[in-house]
Amino acid sequence: MKLFFFLGCSNAGLAVAAGAFAAHGLKSRLIAHHLEIFQTGAQYHFYHALALLLVGLAVQQFPEQALLKWAGYLFILGILLFSGSLYTLAISGFSSLGAITPIGGLAFIAAWAMMATVFLKI
Repeated sequence: MKLFFFLGCSNAGLAVAAGAFAAHGLKSRLIAHHLEIFQTGAQYHFYHALALLLVGLAVQQFPEQALLKWAGYLFILGILLFSGSLYTLAISGFSSLGAITPIGGLAFIAAWAMMATVFLKI
């Protein structure tokens, strides 16, 4: 599905940009702990951008498997909630955003479980 290829490529680029921004633009502006939080967001962002590309390939190969699309949507949600909350928390220092991060993590876990389920069935 073109959507997952597009979102995978776009998010991979954004994740690289976020990592570079952390290394070059934020290093002198954030305390070490917040910089580490931001970098964790970028790392998981990149991993799951690659997962979106995997979803795109899998949907092409097995278009009848609806769980694959759901996994893709959950990867997108996970990127937004997990990485997005970490980016925002690191820059703003607003620690209440830490409550959103685990929801994104659960979205990632559910997406991987869906992928595993599909690959066990086929």
